[in-house]
Amino acid sequence: MKILTVVGARPQFIKAAVVSRVLRQHAKEILVHTGQHHDANMSAVFFDELDIPNPDYNLGISGGSHGEMTGRMIIELEKVLQKEQPDALLVYGDTNSTLAAALAAVKLHIPVVHVEAGNRFNTLDSPEEVNRIVTDHVSSIRFACTHSAMESLIKENLESGSYISGDPMYDAFLYYSTREAKRRIDDLFDLDGYPISVPAKYYYMTCHRQENTDDPNKLYEILLAMRELDAPVIYPVHPRNQKTVHAIMSEHDFGSVFFVRPVGYLTSIALACGAEKIVTDSGGVQREAFFAERKCVTVLDFVVWPETMRDGRNVLARPDKDDILEKLSQPQHIDAAYKPFGDGHASDKITELLIQGVIH
Repeated sequence: MKILTVVGARPQFIKAAVVSRVLRQHAKEILVHTGQHHDANMSAVFFDELDIPNPDYNLGISGGSHGEMTGRMIIELEKVLQKEQPDALLVYGDTNSTLAAALAAVKLHIPVVHVEAGNRFNTLDSPEEVNRIVTDHVSSIRFACTHSAMESLIKENLESGSYISGDPMYDAFLYYSTREAKRRIDDLFDLDGYPISVPAKYYYMTCHRQENTDDPNKLYEILLAMRELDAPVIYPVHPRNQKTVHAIMSEHDFGSVFFVRPVGYLTSIALACGAEKIVTDSGGVQREAFFAERKCVTVLDFVVWPETMRDGRNVLARPDKDDILEKLSQPQHIDAAYKPFGDGHASDKITELLIQGVIH
């Protein structure tokens, strides 16, 4: 069997790392990187540290509007699909790369396999929501990470061809957190390129979504909350936000916040495992906090992963200093028997079903 896998952004690299490791034992995989995340710290570092095979194709497509980026990707991916003639296309998540690959493949009558299907924000204000809904509806096979995702697929009459696989991100966390991840916590550099030392006690923050960063006042409020905490904060700054962060830093003092360059996956899970608590707007980091059993406050007005919202483990907050601090102060309760993301063998289940020929 020949599978063509398309990736383009951080969460997809992580999922591909664990799924490809299993899949390549049973099938020929062609790996295509769209280039959506092209910054070395957002792309190349993931391939290096996670031992992902070098892409067979790197399309180098990034930047521009959603329509422009997606359109360019469809054009180039169609060429690759026509050349390779795979038995199926494998895509992850909800990026523009996911949507472009799914549309290119389905029009060529190539079965689409969507990993992380069924997740819903229930708002079309989010571009990712549009991507995942369209991808699910043109897919032949959908792998849901959780029962709630499967319920969404059933509501949309997509039960046929849908399976609960568990979450490959949990596979990755279990696999990599037991290896060299904890040593990567020292590989941090500030925005000027100078190394920093991580204090023994700290909080971990990520913030990159346009809902929180396009308006500098919202990001300022989030940073004000971080400045009030009882320990320093580590904040890896996404490339698209660095201009805004520099502008805020030029006018205000955030001495207790370490603004650092983007970090790789191993560093991120090391930071998550060692943090007192976590503040984020990332769907991936929410799960990493949950896996690491760290209290998480998510600065969004919609739920991304309802499974993490139990027992105070993950709480929504507005981009408002007082609300964030109040939510951080709330306790969490950890039920060791609660495993909503599977048993850590999602990659095996996905591969097994594909090799059994469910795409036919």
